[in-house]
Amino acid sequence: MQIDVSRDVFRLAQVFTISRGSRTEAKVLTVRLTDEAHQGWGECVPYARYDETLDSVEAEIRGLPNTFTRQSLMDLLPAGAARNAVDCALWDLETKRAGKRAWELAGLPAPKPEITAYTLSLDTPDAMRAQAAKNAHRPLLKIKLGTPDDMPRLEAVRAGAPDAKIIVDANEGWSAEVYADLAPHLVRLGVALVEQPLPAGDDEALIGLDRPVPVCADESCHDRASLPGLRGKYDVINIKLDKTGGLTEALELRRAAQAEGYGIMVGCMVGSSLAMAPATLVAQGALVTDLDGPLLLAEDRDTPLIFDDAGVHPPEAELWG
Repeated sequence: MQIDVSRDVFRLAQVFTISRGSRTEAKVLTVRLTDEAHQGWGECVPYARYDETLDSVEAEIRGLPNTFTRQSLMDLLPAGAARNAVDCALWDLETKRAGKRAWELAGLPAPKPEITAYTLSLDTPDAMRAQAAKNAHRPLLKIKLGTPDDMPRLEAVRAGAPDAKIIVDANEGWSAEVYADLAPHLVRLGVALVEQPLPAGDDEALIGLDRPVPVCADESCHDRASLPGLRGKYDVINIKLDKTGGLTEALELRRAAQAEGYGIMVGCMVGSSLAMAPATLVAQGALVTDLDGPLLLAEDRDTPLIFDDAGVHPPEAELWG
C-alpha cells in the first residue's frame, strides 16, 4: 500500500477568531492510500493546542509501514490528527474495495442530514451582533467566547438573533468564578450548552459546581481513555475525529460515552468537506452537531458536502466513503 501526503490550504470566507488567536486560512494534510486497484483518502487538521504542526503530523504519517489495518493502526499511532487522516483514508479505501458505503461496513443505518451549528467568531459585541443578525435564519448558532468580559457579547448575539438556539464555546478561557457568575445569564439568554468553560488541566473545579446549563468536554475529552477523568464534571462530550484519531475510535467513543450517560456533540476543526464527511456518521442522532467547517471556507473540495435547511447531508461516494 502506497502512502502519499500533501498539504492543502483553503481560504476562509472571513477572519476566524477564538480566544487563542485568529486565522485567515485552513492548512490541512491530505492522505492518499493506494493499492493495486483502488485509492482512499482522508484529511486532518494539525492543532497547535495539542502540540501538532504540519511537519510533525506529516512525519508521523510518513513513518508508517507499508502494510497495516485499521486495528493495527491504533497501536502504530496515538490518538490525534495523523491517525485520523490515515484511519479515514483506510475506511474510504475499504469502501472502494468492497463496493459498499462506509456506514454499511460499520453496520450502521444509512445516515440522514443533521442540523449543524454555525460558528460566530470572537469579536467586539457590535461585530458579533452584526454576525448574529446576518445568520439569524440559522436554527443553531455557536458563539466563540472565552474572555472575562463576555456578557456584552452574549447580550449582543441574542439581540441579533432572538429566535436562534445558541451554544457557547469558551475554549478554556473562563475560570470557575467567571462561569458561576455567567450561569444565571446563560439561562436567561436561552443558552443550551456551554463547551469547555475551564482549562482542561483545571476542570476539577467543575465537580460539585451548579451547572444549570449542560457543560460539554472538548479539550478535556480525546478518546475512550479520557472518560474516567470526566465523571462529575461534564454532561456532554465533544467528539472530534482529529482528537480521537479517526472514525474507528470515534464510533467506539460514542458507544462508550452513551453507555455512561453522556450526551454527544460531534465537532470539527476548520477543514474541508473531506474532513467533515466521516464525522457525519458519528453525528447521527447527536445532541449537537457542529460540522460547519466548510461553511467557513471561501473554497472547498470537489463534490463538497451539501448544506441546506435540513442540515449537513452525508457525503456522496465521490467525496468519501
